[in-house]
Amino acid sequence: MRYTVAEIADAIGAEAVGDTSIVISALAEPGSAGPDDLAMASTAKYAESLANGSAQAAMLWAEADWQALGLKAAILPQRPRYAMSHLTTMMDLGQGFDAGIHPSAIIDPTARIGADVSIGAGAVIGADATIGAGSVIGPLCFIGWKASLGERAFLREHVSIGARVDIGARFVAHPGVRIGGDGFSFVTPEKSGVETARESLGEQGEAQGQAWARIASLGGVLIGDDVEVGANTTIDNGTIRATRIGDRTKIDSLVQIGHNAVLGNDVLVCAQAGVAGSATIGNFVVLGGQSGIADNLSIGDRVVVGGASVILSSVSAGKVMLGYPATEMKTQINSYKALRRLPRYVADIAALKKAVFKSGSSD
Repeated sequence: MRYTVAEIADAIGAEAVGDTSIVISALAEPGSAGPDDLAMASTAKYAESLANGSAQAAMLWAEADWQALGLKAAILPQRPRYAMSHLTTMMDLGQGFDAGIHPSAIIDPTARIGADVSIGAGAVIGADATIGAGSVIGPLCFIGWKASLGERAFLREHVSIGARVDIGARFVAHPGVRIGGDGFSFVTPEKSGVETARESLGEQGEAQGQAWARIASLGGVLIGDDVEVGANTTIDNGTIRATRIGDRTKIDSLVQIGHNAVLGNDVLVCAQAGVAGSATIGNFVVLGGQSGIADNLSIGDRVVVGGASVILSSVSAGKVMLGYPATEMKTQINSYKALRRLPRYVADIAALKKAVFKSGSSD
């Protein structure tokens, strides 16, 4: 895969300067870039290490003095990090999956396979499943009964799509994704100690231990267009209605989405976050890494939840939340500052008590 500097700049909508006929074969960090690489030096800090490599050309920032950096050519996007999204896609070599259907793939005769679909070794396509045109189903994937994938889906190896899961166009799933498992739904014959404790905020009362009965998940999972799901993430079926993931939502690795949850459009969920059952997440929400959303809560549009924060009550639109239990970020930071001052406050109070008692003593 080789492009001139001019071709790259044109493809990503950026300005090219210098000798734009230089041919680029790969991207590299500035300090290790060779003469055929495009050095990725999107800020002045990164550009400091250009002298350690031998790059002739680099992607910089709009106002960069590329000649002073010793380069023969440069690409100057207005927003370098956004330009990287186009550039890295352009230079992506893919996974090397073969075109066509591998002889070892098992495809039920009732499955509907669109045009130009690639199906890898050992993949299983179930009865009445639908695979959209131009899709790639990697090795050892499983597509269940009546599951549906829209056009140009891309499933890496070992992806499992359960029965009745409905997925839109241009879906991307990384290794180990599991969509359509049963929700974690169990109930006891009588009110359990957990239910009593939740109602009373801490007291179990006279509740006795009981065996758990399973509630089956009859709903499926409904996923919109242009959704991406990271490695080893799980999305559970709904109990009666479907669990829903909105258009263009991006979910990182090791995320758990519980039964009946609803995620809106353009949501970003970072690694190890968890969304409990029946929670509703609005549009443009960001859930930081290791954050958690308790069940049956509502999170408004544009909410940002900081890493490792736990949301225990519903949050209105536009708020930035932090901590455990999460409060608005400014409140949490002020509380943390006050907590750090506590030892000093205790010492001051002790000194005051000592001074007061000493002053009140008689000779």
